[in-house]
Amino acid sequence: MDFYFLLFSLFFPRIVLVIYLLQGWYPENLVPNWADILLGVFAPRILILIYIYQNMGYENIWFAAHLVVMILAYFGGGRETQRRRNRSSKE
Repeated sequence: MDFYFLLFSLFFPRIVLVIYLLQGWYPENLVPNWADILLGVFAPRILILIYIYQNMGYENIWFAAHLVVMILAYFGGGRETQRRRNRSSKE
C-alpha cells in the first residue's frame, strides 16, 4: 500500500478516498465497487481498515493506528467534544 495513502487517510479519510477514486489509485481489495462507494461515503475509516487488513494484515502498526483514530473519532475522544457536551448540558 502507498505510504501517502496510509498517512493522509489517518487525518483526512474522505478526501483521500475521493482523490484515490478519481485517480484510479485505490489499493487492491476484494470489496465490491458499490461497497467502496457506500462505505467511502458513510464509514470511510472502516473502509480504510478493510483495505489495510486485506493488504497488510491486522498485525501492522498502520492497522492499529487507524483503529485507534477511528475509535477516538467515533466516540468523541477529544477535549473539544467533551467541552461542547458539558456546555450544552448546562444550558
